[in-house]
Amino acid sequence: MKRRDFTPALLSLTGLGLTTGALAQGGPVEGQQYKRLGQPLPTAAGKVEVVEFFWYGCPHCFAFDPALEAWVKKLPADVAFRRVHVGFRGNVRLHQRMFYALEAMGKEAEVHTAIFNSFHRERMDLDDEKSIVALIGRLGLDAAKFKDAFNSFGVSTKAQQATKLSESFNIDGVPAIGVGGRFLTSPAMAGPRGMDEVTLGNAALAVTDHLIRLVRGR
Repeated sequence: MKRRDFTPALLSLTGLGLTTGALAQGGPVEGQQYKRLGQPLPTAAGKVEVVEFFWYGCPHCFAFDPALEAWVKKLPADVAFRRVHVGFRGNVRLHQRMFYALEAMGKEAEVHTAIFNSFHRERMDLDDEKSIVALIGRLGLDAAKFKDAFNSFGVSTKAQQATKLSESFNIDGVPAIGVGGRFLTSPAMAGPRGMDEVTLGNAALAVTDHLIRLVRGR
């Protein structure tokens, strides 16, 4: 979902996809299925860092998540994965704070799928702090502790860092995947034109595997 189109409506990604020919002729092509950052970003030594930029409210992120979760479970020891929640506008920044508050509590992974379902299956309105705190309580977490974390300096700092990293990667739509502080791909960039979101997501993960190999120097 593009930054300018951050609404709950499901928008087509296929206009940015490419034909299968490019993938069939020797693998992903720079400038087509992925981009190289103009200025490499610092990453942890000894690891290939993979970052998913996402938004809880993005239907494309929701569609991509099952394939991504399965892929993450099979990552080798030298690959470090993390999620970064974007903060493109007011309500998205609230959801960004929700993510980092849950992360600070050590609970984000536990309720990750349930929160996605709240947005996309239950169609809940989660565009203010009160409704977000109520959801956290319904999910069985300590709502008071969550509210403290949500309004904490630490979470504000994490959100600011996430926004800065998104800007450094020139993220203008989600889901997107940064690799090694050097490359960026996404289902929209990687997948063949006109295909379904499952195919687009799997194509993005195949390109990500290729980029991991590039970062390793293989």
